[in-house]
Amino acid sequence: MKILIVHQYYILPGHSGGTRFNEFARHWAAAGHDVTVISGTRDHFTGEAPDSYRGRWITREMDGPVKVIRCHVPGTYGRGFGGRMWGFVGFTLSAATGSLLTERPDVVISSSPPLIIAVPGYLASRLRRRKVPWVFEVRDLWPESAVTTGVLREGSTLTRLLYRLERAAYRRSERINVLTPAFREDILRRELAEDRKIVFVPNGADTDLFSPGPRDNDIRRELGWGDRFVVMYAGAHGRANALQQLVEAAELLRDREDILIASVGEGPDREELTRDAEGRGLTNIQFTGPMAKRRMPEVVNACDVGAAVLQDNPTFRTVYPNKVFDYMACERPTLLAIDGVARTLVCDEARAGLFVAPEDPRAIADAIVALKDDPDGRAEMGRRGREWVEANAARPALADRYLRIMTELIGA
Repeated sequence: MKILIVHQYYILPGHSGGTRFNEFARHWAAAGHDVTVISGTRDHFTGEAPDSYRGRWITREMDGPVKVIRCHVPGTYGRGFGGRMWGFVGFTLSAATGSLLTERPDVVISSSPPLIIAVPGYLASRLRRRKVPWVFEVRDLWPESAVTTGVLREGSTLTRLLYRLERAAYRRSERINVLTPAFREDILRRELAEDRKIVFVPNGADTDLFSPGPRDNDIRRELGWGDRFVVMYAGAHGRANALQQLVEAAELLRDREDILIASVGEGPDREELTRDAEGRGLTNIQFTGPMAKRRMPEVVNACDVGAAVLQDNPTFRTVYPNKVFDYMACERPTLLAIDGVARTLVCDEARAGLFVAPEDPRAIADAIVALKDDPDGRAEMGRRGREWVEANAARPALADRYLRIMTELIGA
């Protein structure tokens, strides 16, 4: 089978971020399928592009057995909201060009956000003498999440256009893959697609890469964590993540020298958060910047508790944050300040973490202390989390589930 993936954030070599499709693509290629990826040239978090891509519209490369076509993303990508929107438009144009340079696939997958990825995905499935099946994947409910976080203004011309694009993508794709059950419910509630079109392959963890390891490792020594009890957040530093709540929690724990909150990752808010923490004279919160993906298992194992937080926003009750799967895979309990399906998964189904209300720094601080004082409870949460991931969210099993969906779709 010839599989074409259109995904702007297929991870660049040595960079940080989600590797869901990197792992899926390599798994499918190892199974004997011909896999090509159309992706962007800029890092999702920093907006930077390696020198090898500069001044080039299209760059061909190999990621092991996977063919990768890197398509130009304008340099405005890392310069505010307007720059990022223009970056999305630029990638849409270059990705449409890239789709013409591939052999006719048997199936096309495009993964959103950005929602505009639907355009090159649709074109790649139709710009042939015979159309091929198109799977549209929903990792986040755009443009709804952008409206509820204040990134887009409800009722604006751009927002209305994006809602039309969302509806068109659901209508014209042969399958819609959702990453959480709540996404399915939202799509059905708004009558955007029939239930038969919607499939469910969630996020997960690479259980070989992310596995339990020693707490006292090179990362702990490199970052100067010493013997402190470390609660570690890993991920984006943007408006939706509302990491100010961690700074406020650190303020409340100022006198607890035995506790450290560490925030690993990059995003538009990191510098401002760092300045705020330094201005308060806080020594119990650390913003480390991004880490390469290959080092993240060691980072997770170096912490005592993994934190997952988001803005207090009804839309985020529909999401599974990627990081909780990695925490659970490494047998680290999760401090979860996200309500909804994430709470159901982590606290009710896996029983691998502790829930607190989002954007409640006092509740976060109290939970940190409670977790520190309960080492046996933490160990049990960690054990249950690993067991749940192995049974329900191991990436090879999810890749095989996706492959069966594509095979059935082609046969149909």
